[in-house]
Amino acid sequence: MLAVAVVSQNADDPLSGLYVGERPAPDVPDGWTTVSVRAATLNHHDLFSLRGVGLPADRLPMILGCDAAGVSADGEEVIVHAVIGDPAAGNGDETLDPRRSLLSERYPGTLAETVAVPRRNLVPKPASLSFEEAACLPTAWLTAYRMVVHRAGLPAAGGGTLLVQGAGGGVSTAAIILGKAAGHTVLVTSRDATKRERAIKLGADEAFEPGVRLPVKVDAVIETVGAATWEHSMRALRPGGRIVCSGATSGANPPADLNRLFFLQLSVIGSTMGTRDELAELAAFADRVGVRPIVDDVRPLADARASFAKLAHGEVFGKLVLTV
Repeated sequence: MLAVAVVSQNADDPLSGLYVGERPAPDVPDGWTTVSVRAATLNHHDLFSLRGVGLPADRLPMILGCDAAGVSADGEEVIVHAVIGDPAAGNGDETLDPRRSLLSERYPGTLAETVAVPRRNLVPKPASLSFEEAACLPTAWLTAYRMVVHRAGLPAAGGGTLLVQGAGGGVSTAAIILGKAAGHTVLVTSRDATKRERAIKLGADEAFEPGVRLPVKVDAVIETVGAATWEHSMRALRPGGRIVCSGATSGANPPADLNRLFFLQLSVIGSTMGTRDELAELAAFADRVGVRPIVDDVRPLADARASFAKLAHGEVFGKLVLTV
């Protein structure tokens, strides 16, 4: 089958290890099934794998990709949940299973004509979502949904104030859209004036350059940037506010600012992906309120190298989709 795989790893030249071509069909263990992929999307996780981060070299070659939507072996249109884990081992939350992994870490990923997954990892695709839109949900959008709805401590009925750092990436654009759909005031930052303008068009209330003093203190910050924005995130919070962190693309070790942390009783909350049930919630939410992922670019699977080049160069606002 046609697939996109990492065959070697290079921190400085990640695309040198990218392979687009024929790979064996995946094994199907007991309790698993197959999905004929119709659309899949790229994530920074794929670049990390190509750079040698989080994927041991002894597992190569590995088919890349976490996100997909397609048709199950039973003929149902489905979304693939990317977290491979046991909810019972995480007190009901498979993301807390100490042995949990994502597709493309221990098991072949979704950038292929066919992917194998546990049967419980299939979520019905709402008819109102295209395969391309549905394929955007399992990683970036699920991560943002869990952060905004379940981890940020914002009022369930809306009315909170949210800062999204680094407008443009998949998680941040999803957080803007979901935050507004949930009834909150959303502020965003970006170094790029064009991305700030696009964030406003997505529904953000105001957009700022990174580090600028905000007109209000916020209830929560969606933080995926890390070292470059951490000080600003800490200063932006009201007393008792929360930073919800799911990434650190600019560096993982900023100054902690512990004096501010304890004096203002701030909280720093880690968040990784989401559960199968949260993905089902997200799909139903998108269907009900009409929000849709922002798709930056759509290409056939055979043209994956061009999409990876866009991702590596940061030329992205929204999601990069590959179709089969």
